[in-house]
Amino acid sequence: MSTGARGTGPKLRNIGPKSAAWLRQVGLRSLDDLAAIGAVEAYMKVRRAGFKPSLNLLYSLEGALLDCHWQEVPDARRQELVLAAEAAIALLPPPRGRPAAAPVTTTQHADERPAASGLGLFDDDRGSEPAAD
Repeated sequence: MSTGARGTGPKLRNIGPKSAAWLRQVGLRSLDDLAAIGAVEAYMKVRRAGFKPSLNLLYSLEGALLDCHWQEVPDARRQELVLAAEAAIALLPPPRGRPAAAPVTTTQHADERPAASGLGLFDDDRGSEPAAD
């Protein structure tokens, strides 16, 4: 296994610079660290730290543990990983300071027209929206 560019230890297979930085920031610096907690928990540590990893990170972590390219992780194992990650994500508390967002809908009644703003937002005086560019 090759060493990291800054002498920070062995470079994990499948893990690029951005993912490696995330892993270091959550205390995972070696294959031994990753093996001790597994791919799903490592992925969850990254998520809990506020980063937004894709599922490719999860597959890459598993590939690092299996010493194979992340695309070679069998489909059945990928499905197991996704199910385990989804179950762990469901247990996360909602983001602080923000309530869960509900779908946004806009209802406009036939007898209501937006106030004229003088900005040329409407093609004619019926209040229709401008044509798409």
